[in-house]
Amino acid sequence: MESQSSKTVLSLDSEAVFSLKDGINFKKSPDDGKCYIIYKENGELKACKNQCKHQGGLFIKDIEDLDGRTVQCTKHYWKLNVSTMQYVNPPDSFTQDELDVVMTDEGGLQLVEVIVWDPWLADPQDPQELQEGEVTVTYLTHACMELQLGGKKMIFDPWLTGPAFARGWWLLHEPPADSMERLCMADLIYISHMHSDHLSYPTLKSLSATRPDVPIYVGDTSRPVFWMLEKRQVKLTNINVVPFGIWQNIDEHLRFMILKDEVHPELDTCIIVEYKGHMILNTVDCTRPNYGRLPHNVDLMMSDFAGGASGFPMTFSGGKYTESWKADFIKNERKKLMNYKTQLVKSLQPKIYCPFAGYFVEAHPSDRYIKETNTKNKAEELNALIKKSAPGITTWTPKPGAVLDLALALMSPSRKAITDPPSGTNIYKDSWDFDLYVDELNRAITAEMFKHKSWIQFYYIWAGFKNYNLVVRVIETDEDFIPIANGYNYLVDFMDLSFPTQRPTREHPYEEIKNRIGVMRHVVKNGLLWDDLYIGFQNRLSREPDVYHHQFWNHFQTELPVTGPDWDLFLQQVPSYQRSAEPQGIQTESVSASTFLEKADCTVS
Repeated sequence: MESQSSKTVLSLDSEAVFSLKDGINFKKSPDDGKCYIIYKENGELKACKNQCKHQGGLFIKDIEDLDGRTVQCTKHYWKLNVSTMQYVNPPDSFTQDELDVVMTDEGGLQLVEVIVWDPWLADPQDPQELQEGEVTVTYLTHACMELQLGGKKMIFDPWLTGPAFARGWWLLHEPPADSMERLCMADLIYISHMHSDHLSYPTLKSLSATRPDVPIYVGDTSRPVFWMLEKRQVKLTNINVVPFGIWQNIDEHLRFMILKDEVHPELDTCIIVEYKGHMILNTVDCTRPNYGRLPHNVDLMMSDFAGGASGFPMTFSGGKYTESWKADFIKNERKKLMNYKTQLVKSLQPKIYCPFAGYFVEAHPSDRYIKETNTKNKAEELNALIKKSAPGITTWTPKPGAVLDLALALMSPSRKAITDPPSGTNIYKDSWDFDLYVDELNRAITAEMFKHKSWIQFYYIWAGFKNYNLVVRVIETDEDFIPIANGYNYLVDFMDLSFPTQRPTREHPYEEIKNRIGVMRHVVKNGLLWDDLYIGFQNRLSREPDVYHHQFWNHFQTELPVTGPDWDLFLQQVPSYQRSAEPQGIQTESVSASTFLEKADCTVS
């Protein structure tokens, strides 16, 4: 079978080609309604899909572009220079995939898309009849599903206890009481990516105490999923990193294939599970899984749906970021996401669809503002939209402990294929043991390295981001994002990785980042990614101008060194380090941690 093929996605006759104007031309296919952009300059033509590479938004003319070369996404306002196919806002981010422009003998043109072969078509299996109870899917919580596949039990993304993203996310749904026991009895576990609502170290620590040898499968992402395993001191001895797009055979009837995300190939993956020729597709959090090519007519599809998994715009202030602007933006974003998921499900035509991986809550009392502002989509509303748009698709809004019997569901949609949890089951969590986890984070406040202000230079040199025109002020704060007296408050100039006392006189973008001291020091001490701060709502940001700096955030969220800072070496070198290269413009006293800890009611060991 050929590894790739081509497909004509749009044809224009000679008259339509002649009418193309210089600059940007928007065109829609009369066959399927999909939209394209054709750019004309000096008789030369370029073309691409009218689809933002970030999160699939539609482009429109950029009214601020006087040269007629730029389009703007309607979702997050990203800008694409169609003449170069480079994204200009955020700068230095993505390159748009081009379509081939083929001229015909009659003076018309065809836009041709090169299609990579669909790997799941390798060694196709004809569906066999399933018996009642042979394949069941049990929803546990958030993105965690238990699949009974004949004689094997498979579990997706077990987050059963503790918070995610430092202390910003907590489970909305109460997992069934025997969820940990189920996890320990699993034959195999799939973990889609390293975000802590999918790779939950508190959960895995409990698992490792009972079943350290349980087979765990992850994709071969550029940043290893388990890059923090040793640091977390969790002993798991059977982690399997598998290549993308290759069937992994478990037994005679069961196999699975992991696929990567186009937008975040270093991070996100999705999975196809096949049992006796019946496919289950789980796209998890992927923005554009497998370059937008996925199997059609699978038996069960599940995906995220809720939105709200970002600090933007709730944690931003200044300029346009008024409460009314945020509310309007969030409302529009959620509506766009609902429509996008509806169209995706409609286009793929699964027999059954289940929205999941969005059941989290900002439960900590200090995050009340985020909880009230960060409204999310409801699974029931998405399923209602899907039923209206594609009435032939069966939808499932899961509750913890609910079981879908695939055989019954495929026999007849009218049959009772879903067993809900018993009456009186506690669906929503009402306690989270905040102190246990927040105290653990706050222990970093009094760590020895923070008594020496040169930790700042040591840390950012370790981080390895420089030669970029951006100046950032970082401020340590209390729970309410009020700067702490004698806390660290410093500038970093990433052009030359210096630490000036004042902003430089050259023209430069500027960001101010206020971080809760306990979380920031925990992140710094352990060399963690800044997702804990940003996705976890643990900071507040302002920026001049209001531009997203993709290179900066991508580095600190996905590209920090895999090996953490060597603080033992730092403490050995502190005297010489301070004499030779003392950062300037930084508070000269270490934080009075005891005052903060008393306020936070934390115990330091």
